Amino acid sequence: MLKTRVLTAIALLPVVLGMLFLAGPSAWAAFAMAIALVSCWEWSRLCGFGRGSQATYLAVSLAIAAALAFALLRGPAAVWANLAQASFIASAYFWLFAVPLWLALRLRPEPWACGLAGWFVAWPMWAALVVLREAGPWVLLAVAALVWVADIAAYFAGRRFGRHKLAPAVSPGKTWEGVAGALLGVLAYGIALGWHAHAGPGPLSAIFAPAAGAIAVAAMLGLAGLSVLGDLFESWMKRGAGRKDSSALLPGHGGVLDRVDALTPVLPAAALLLTLA
Repeated sequence: MLKTRVLTAIALLPVVLGMLFLAGPSAWAAFAMAIALVSCWEWSRLCGFGRGSQATYLAVSLAIAAALAFALLRGPAAVWANLAQASFIASAYFWLFAVPLWLALRLRPEPWACGLAGWFVAWPMWAALVVLREAGPWVLLAVAALVWVADIAAYFAGRRFGRHKLAPAVSPGKTWEGVAGALLGVLAYGIALGWHAHAGPGPLSAIFAPAAGAIAVAAMLGLAGLSVLGDLFESWMKRGAGRKDSSALLPGHGGVLDRVDALTPVLPAAALLLTLA
């Protein structure tokens, strides 16, 4: 299993980094759209749809994709900017209010309610991938790396110190000690980024300029908390569907959603903070 995971990562990493740093805006938007559409397909497998309803859900997802692509590539810039920001705001309300309530009550809504939630997961993420990449490839990579740092730190802290379960009915393996480790890891990561940003002009200098970087680091800690919520939400959806992985598209890793679950709340929140700054 470990060998398969490593080989898959080795194969995917050059593709993702090549698209991130070398692709034109339209190609990157199309690449991000593919990620969102695959996420919609995987999400539909977790909703309990019948075959006909799943096909309808995917057809509507394609229509949403076409409308968003038209707004980005052919519509007025102001319309796209307003649409993207509206999606980020809707995402923030969804993740800060709807998802915690959903998890606290252990809800298993009707398939179309779950499907609607999937669109709140996938499409703001797509818009954020576009907006953050427009801000700079290094900006997007720094936000994504925040999630990776949080995940790795949570894993090792949980293995070493984990005693108190975070949400045993949702994801039995997660602990409060793991969350603390994630926050400490992101704190160290934020301090390191701030030091680098102040060492000389760079793509992150403007972000870490206010209050000597303290505001940016505080925001990063909030984003780390959201990453935990994203992970928990997908875990709950998979548990309800009786699935270990969202799909088997990525050998050794599961599905695309299994790899981007923690990014789905973090990227729109980071894009919202960036557009409001």
